[in-house]
Parts: sequence; C-alpha cells; structure tokens
Amino acid sequence: MVLLTSLEPKQQDVRAQRQRWPVSRGLTQRWNRAFGSLKTVYLLITIMVVAASHPQLDAQEVSNQATPEVGSAVALPDGPDAGQFQAKYPEAVVLPALEGTTTLVTEADTQSRLGSRLVLDGNVVVTFRDRRVEADHIEYDEETGELTATGHLKATGGANNEIITASHGTMNLRTQTGRFYDVTGSVGRKTIDRKTVVYTNSNPFLFTGRLVVKTGPQEYEVYDGTVTSCQLPHPDWLLYAGKFSVGSDKARATHSVFRLLNVPLMYLPYVTHPVDTSERQSGILIPEISNSSTKGLVLGEQFYWAINRSSDLTVGAQYFSRRGWEQSGTYRYRGLGTNFAKAHYNGLLDRGYFNSAGQYVNQGGEDATFAGRYDFSPETRVVANAEYLSSYAYRQAFTENFNQAVSTDILSIVYGVHQTDGYMAAVRTDRYQGLKAAATTTTPEEQVRIFHAPSLDLATTEHRLGTTPLQWNVESSVAGLKRVQPNFATAGLTNRFDLHPELALPLSADGWRFRPSIGVRETIYSRSRVTPYTPGVPMESGEAVNRADVELGFEARAPVLERTFDSKLVEKLFGSEVRHTIEPEVTYRYVSGVGTDFLKVLRFDDVDVVSNTNELEYGTTQRLFVRRPQSKPCKTTEADVQEYGDADMSGEPASTGCGGRELISWRLTQKYFFDSSFGGAIIDGRRNIFDTTLALSGIAFLTEPREISPLISRLRVHPSDKLDAEWDFDLDTGAKKFTSNNVLVDLHEGNTFAGLSYARLNAPGRFYTEGVSSSVSNFNQMRILLGYGSPTKSGLSVAANAGLDLRLSSLQYAALQFSYNWDCCGFSVEYRKYELGAVRNESVERFNFTLVNIGTAGNLRKAERLF
Repeated sequence: MVLLTSLEPKQQDVRAQRQRWPVSRGLTQRWNRAFGSLKTVYLLITIMVVAASHPQLDAQEVSNQATPEVGSAVALPDGPDAGQFQAKYPEAVVLPALEGTTTLVTEADTQSRLGSRLVLDGNVVVTFRDRRVEADHIEYDEETGELTATGHLKATGGANNEIITASHGTMNLRTQTGRFYDVTGSVGRKTIDRKTVVYTNSNPFLFTGRLVVKTGPQEYEVYDGTVTSCQLPHPDWLLYAGKFSVGSDKARATHSVFRLLNVPLMYLPYVTHPVDTSERQSGILIPEISNSSTKGLVLGEQFYWAINRSSDLTVGAQYFSRRGWEQSGTYRYRGLGTNFAKAHYNGLLDRGYFNSAGQYVNQGGEDATFAGRYDFSPETRVVANAEYLSSYAYRQAFTENFNQAVSTDILSIVYGVHQTDGYMAAVRTDRYQGLKAAATTTTPEEQVRIFHAPSLDLATTEHRLGTTPLQWNVESSVAGLKRVQPNFATAGLTNRFDLHPELALPLSADGWRFRPSIGVRETIYSRSRVTPYTPGVPMESGEAVNRADVELGFEARAPVLERTFDSKLVEKLFGSEVRHTIEPEVTYRYVSGVGTDFLKVLRFDDVDVVSNTNELEYGTTQRLFVRRPQSKPCKTTEADVQEYGDADMSGEPASTGCGGRELISWRLTQKYFFDSSFGGAIIDGRRNIFDTTLALSGIAFLTEPREISPLISRLRVHPSDKLDAEWDFDLDTGAKKFTSNNVLVDLHEGNTFAGLSYARLNAPGRFYTEGVSSSVSNFNQMRILLGYGSPTKSGLSVAANAGLDLRLSSLQYAALQFSYNWDCCGFSVEYRKYELGAVRNESVERFNFTLVNIGTAGNLRKAERLF
C-alpha cells in the first residue's frame, strides 16, 4: 500500500501552524546542511597530551571495508585486496537541489489515520526527498512533523549518505532533530543495492551508541558510544567515550579510551577530529623513534601546517644521540591541471666522530630540492627540477635511499617552453654537479660543475618543403656556458652559437625505404682551449673558434622478412603458431670540416663532441610473435592498436582475441669507421668521447684509432605478463672482452614477486689532464629482490633485497621487511644494512604502526618499502 500526502499545512491552519512550528525553506536548507556536515566527518585524532596526527601522513595502506548492515546475512570479506582497494572510494556525486519537494511517500502492509496522525505497520517505508526511514511500526503526525519508529529502525540518505540502524527512535522531519536508541551507524557511505554498500569519501565515520541525539541543524551527539573507521561489529580499533559531540567544525570527546584489537591501550583526556574532510587539520605529528648503529637513538618530531586547500608545509627535526641535530622541511602545492610545486630541505649539524685512525670526521651538510610546473596554456609552460647538495659525503652517510647514496651526478634545470605546429622555442638555465674524486681524511672531494646561464633553444620537427617531397628540420641554440673543476675554471661565460639545419628526401619502393639527407652545422665559441694538450692543468684561450661541418647521411631499410611456423610441434610448445620477423637496416654517415678544431673546443655538453666521421652502421632486429588465444570474434580496439600495432600476425588490423604478442626481440648492431682517427680528433691513451659513439653505446671504448666498434646486443624475452627478462651486452671484438654485460629478470606470480639484476663493467676508465687517472672502470655487482604480499594484502607480507659487490665479495646493502595487515590497521618492521666503504657502515631497525584515517607511528616511510 502506498500513500502520498503533503507536508504543507492547510491554508486555514497556516497561521496557527507557524506559531507552533515555523515552516521555511531556510529550515530545509539547514536540514541539508546539518546532514551534509556529517558526510564530511572523518576520524583524525589529535591527542593533546601525547601527540597529534593529520590525514596527510605517509600511512601504510590498509583497507577499511564497508560496515555490513545489522542483521544482514552478507558475510564480512576475508580482507582487502588490490582490486578492492583501488575501487573502494568512488567519487561523491553532487545531488540536485530538492528544495521544492514536499511530498511524503509511505509504504506499509497496513495504514490507518487517527486525525492528523498516520499509523503504519508491517514493512514500513517512509520517503521524504532523498531520505528514507524503514521500521516495523511508524507513527507520523502531519501537523508537527514528528515521526516515531519502533522495530528494526533504519534511517538512510541525505546529502551525507547517512545510515543509522536502531531499535527505536523519534525524529522530526521539519526541525531536523531526533533521538535514536541502541544505534549502529555511519556517515559517508551509501547503499547501491540491498547487498552492496560503498563509501562516498576516503574518511568514513562509523559509530555505535546507547543513545544518539540530533540536537540541531549542525549538532549531533553520541552517548555511551564508540567511533571508528573499521568494520563493525568487531573493529580493529575504536574510541570509547561517555559522550561525543559533533559540531560544525569538529567532533570532541573527553575522558575517552583508545582500544586496539579490543584491548584498552590509552586513556585520552581530550580528543578532537575535524568534521570537514576538505579542510585538513594542522597539528603535531606522531613522534618518530628508531635506533641506528651509527646515529644512535633517533628521536624525531614534525609539525604539519595545512595552509589552505592547495598547499601545506611540514617542518621537523630529528636528534641523533651520536651525531647531532637534523632539520627538515617540505612544502607542497597542487594547482589546476598539472600545475604543482614541491620543495624539500634537510640538513645536519654534525658534531662528528673520530675514526679508527684517530682522525676527526665531520659529515654534516645540506640538501635542498625543488620541483614544479606551471602551464600558461596547453602550448606554453614553465618547469623546474633543481637540487643543491653541499656535500656528497653527507648524502652518502645519511640518506635512506641506496640509489641516491651511490649517485654522484646532480642536474638542476629550469626552463620555459612554447610548442606549436611542430615548432619549439625554449629558454633554459641548468647546473650540472658531478663528483669526480671522493673526499679522504687528508683531501677534500673534487667536483665538476657546468652551467648553462642561460640557453635559448629553437627546434622543429620535419616539415615538407613547399609542394616537394623534401623534408626539412632545424636545431639551433644560443648559450652562455661555464665550467668549473679542480685546477680549472673558464673565465666568465663562454658564448656559443649553434645552427644545424637538415634536408632529407624520404623514398620507398616495394617495401624498401630510403632516406638520403644533407645538413650543415655552424658552431661559434667565444673562447677555446689551448692545443696541443699537455699533462697538467688545462689552459683556456681567449681566441674564438668557428667549428663548421657538412653532414651527409643515407639510411636504408629492407622489407621485413617474415615466416610463420604453424606445425603441431610449434603449437604444442608455444600454444599457437609463431611468426619470426627479421628487420635489417643500414645507415651511412659522413661528417667533414671539424678536423682538429675538435681539440680546441671546451666541453660543456653533447653539442661540443661533434667530430669528423666516415662510418657505416649495420644491424638487424629479430622478433618472435605468438598469437593470442582466440576466444571470441575479432573486434578491433584502440588498446590493441596501441599495444600490438595496426596489424596482427595475419596482416589484418589488430583485434580482440586474434592479435599477436611479442615473445622475443633481439637487436644486434655495430659500426665500421672508415676514418679511424676521426679527422685527427683521437688522442692515444685516454678515453675519447664523440657524438657518434655516444649515439651507439653509453660505454666509452675509443682509446686509440680503430675501425670497428663493439658489437651491441639488446635481447628481451617476454614469455607472459608475469615474467620479463632482458640481456644487454657490449662485446668489444677488438679487445676480445665484454665491456658491459647486464641481465635483468622480473617475475610476478600472484602475491609472489622476485627480481634479479646483474651488471658487469670492464671499460676504459676516466682520465684527467690534472693527473688523476684510472685505466679501467671495473665492477661486478648483483641486485636481488624476493617477496610475498603487498601493502594492501591482509595477513602477512614479507620481502627482502640485497646488493652484492661480486668483485670485492662484499655486501653493499640489504633490507628485510615484515608487515601484517588487519582490517584497518597494520604493523611493519624492517632491518636495513649499509656498507659503503669508509663513509658508511650502518645497521638500522625501523617500524611503523598504522591506523586507517589516523596516521602512522614509526619511521618506516612508504618510499622505503620493498613491496
């Protein structure tokens, strides 16, 4: 039975009705605002006696599933998984305004009326606007708006997506007040269907109470109750108090008890949490406590300032009982679109220590970084990525990231760029900082610093020349340059002008593709280097140098050779037919005009290593494709085209269920140099770096005139989405050795993952005219990673990694992490070991304990985790 009735008073009773209860649209608005404020409630505890936290902490990712309905037969989920975790918080949808709706809809097995009182029994449902009240028995007074409900009371809806279940209660649909008894409820979730409940924001507010009172448009009180964001009825953690008061800005409680796994853990004289999730709360963060073999006892504290909705600031300090004070600060800003800014600073006031030889060592220093981007338009933007490091020893000794600890190069760059229709104009300034000799107890570290201050760059993509088939492109730059290194520094700025136009004619016939090209390059320097080179200090000359060349090129690509193997044996081994393709290519390049001017050029970047060359590069790429299992009719999709190209193994467009997957790709290439001296640029007995060799390999191999380069091999095997392997090597056929040999393996199978990397380098070492030299760069290292689990997996997860120096038979670093996740809390512990020569030999223990929507206690940060 359905009954429609109006909540508007009769015309003759308007005056009397307003005296009893003033009806207005304003009250309706306050009704929505009051319930809307509850939607934004989230649990962020500020412990005023001990510590405080904020929702921006790098907390361990643990899930909080939706609270099941009281009496529901739906079983609680076993635990979170990655798929659930990605989709558990859908975006909130702004509901349309319903101010004009005044119709009350009722449904019940039986309905009766006693004057202005409506009596409903049996499966009763009362709906008003976007609110719904269910119960076994409901009585509603049309004159006063009072509603009394008993038996399985459930009130849902509103702008805050509120769900309240109670044994009985009273409420007034007009004054927005009510009382509910024996309550279990939540704010910030909604029912999709009778079995599906999802949260509408990332900070749901779940509560129970003997009595819950709605006292006004923005007042909400819970008596003898608990609050949490975990699964009910058995949450991992909760707060208990005699009374929780929820206002327009905060929820407050006094004399509360914090319970973890139903064990009373802490008495809190006063706690608060903000109501509006769009407004983050400033406060003191949870302290950090750890122990290190080199730093001693570590105590740290930070203060978080939520400046506004778009930016925040975190500042703090750590005390190392053996070393001194470390300061840190982080500023973050997120603007519209891709606009952002992030700055970080940390520094150490090191009181030093005495090493085993009795020498005093101070490793203090500062490290400051800034990254940001601002888009003026889709074509114009300004980008910055800058870092200042005062001492490499400081970073090596105190950073928590191993890759950063062993990195010796820093590049800071700020640029503005405008791109449109294949044309690019950019203004940039950058600073390169590289460590060339580490500090010892008797000598300071030696660095090389190179500056572009600034550089104006102009470039184009290839454009058709009029109506002809010719294609042209240009690269050009004007720059002020400076270089500073031990025993040498350029005087002031060296001005450089570079212009490099090129003209090409792409041709094709019967599957063959050709690209002959011609170009010229003019580069003018305001200063040069004195030649011939002599051992000792480099010498700069005030004489300008004009380096000009002519460049000829010819590229030829043969038709792809292919064959399909579809025998029963092949299909048994690979599960489908196999296609083998061979893609040969040849490139000839001739550059003339640089000659011995190469030796006069000061070195700042890759523009300065252009040399004469007369070379032929030849190579081939082989691929094996297997057909994906065909489970349904072919249907072309954009994803298939992006992943597999515009044709499958049969030559038809890539399509769902019938496209090919690359199983193996192997590229082999090599260069032959007809001019083994590169126009006289080669210097015997030292590393010679030219643009033509940099384009082939990152390993320098020219120490004398030679006609053939190492053989470059790049092999990748991708048997499935779970396994990926790569083997790259440079085989120097002249020296009869591998100058580089790298192996990478990555495996993921369910919750199990593993990784292996092996790196072998045996190449010519660095040479410096100031007398510092090393004939060979020789290292042999291995990295191993093993693990089970993930940050969101319920239960136990474990992972370990290690870095080994096989040449020295030593351990460089190692880490072991364990974590255990419950419904909405988790615990992680880690042991980490560093062995970086005399600079650092440290073992450290870390931990964190995470409570969803509260924060993390401990010092194991997300960026340092192995999962």
